[in-house]
Amino acid sequence: MTGGSKPSSEFNPWRLSVAPMMDWTDRHCRVFHRILSRRVRLYSEMVTTGAVLHGPRERLIGFDPAEHPVALQLGGSEPAALAAAARIGAEHGYDEINLNVGCPSDRVQDGRFGACLMREPGLVGDCVAAMSAAVAVPVTVKCRLGVDDQDTEEALSRMAESVFAAGAAHLVVHARKAWLQGLSPKENRDVPPLDYGRVHRLKLSYPDRVIAINGGIATLAGAEAQLAHVDGVMIGRAAYHEPALLLDADPLLFGEPAPVADGFEALERFEPYCAARLAEGVRLSSMTRHLLGIFNGRPGARAFRRHLATAGTRPGAGLHTIREAAALVSREPGLERAA
Repeated sequence: MTGGSKPSSEFNPWRLSVAPMMDWTDRHCRVFHRILSRRVRLYSEMVTTGAVLHGPRERLIGFDPAEHPVALQLGGSEPAALAAAARIGAEHGYDEINLNVGCPSDRVQDGRFGACLMREPGLVGDCVAAMSAAVAVPVTVKCRLGVDDQDTEEALSRMAESVFAAGAAHLVVHARKAWLQGLSPKENRDVPPLDYGRVHRLKLSYPDRVIAINGGIATLAGAEAQLAHVDGVMIGRAAYHEPALLLDADPLLFGEPAPVADGFEALERFEPYCAARLAEGVRLSSMTRHLLGIFNGRPGARAFRRHLATAGTRPGAGLHTIREAAALVSREPGLERAA
């Protein structure tokens, strides 16, 4: 795909990003996504302040230099702890530190962070101020429209006012409420209705601030349409399940050529990374589980997925396993057949 909307004259690093997703956007996933796009901003899985401060840091927040630009998402609600964790993240080389004010799981509620912080915009502002004072990289926030019975006009406005006053460089809004009681985290991603208009109105209130939208946007055409109203778009599950859409991101949204021609070349570019990790003892399946959707829509895609899901978990699985799987896929685009 070529053409599309022109990037703004001043480069906006948040024009398109891949959402932080627990158990999905680990370092292996991010390296593969970076092969597909030079410009899309990548986010880590959420890591709690306690884990950063007291856990095995390299395993939890280590990343490959190829991932830049990449952000570390933190979960927490204690300003001093968040400042210390942000400092560690910046020292590790992250380009941005993001505060999670959107996750609705029981675990984060018990820890007083995530979406429940929508009720405490003043505290979130204190957290952002402490983090901003601790690091030179941008500090950003990802939030919801509100929680439970909150009025979304008031709740989102109060949150935005607090975090921008505290120094947040960028606000990402998942355009749904979170229901902390009665809905599971999975249901909270789909059941509460989307309200893009509320995020658009927020942007009108803050014309000089960087505001991005998240939630239910599954195509680059959908992202391009949103960019008429906001500064950036964050895509989540679609980018994970259909990673090939990222191949069109640089041409369509940044006016630059794609770094690779197709999924086949992407797999070839991914091989050196896989080889290095295999030599360190990482299982092939830990990396190839992020590749399963790269050929969706091509004849042989199902056979590709099946081979990686079976042979990729066996002892001795290696680069040959990826090549064998790719050989099952047609080089010509077409409808997937039941292979």
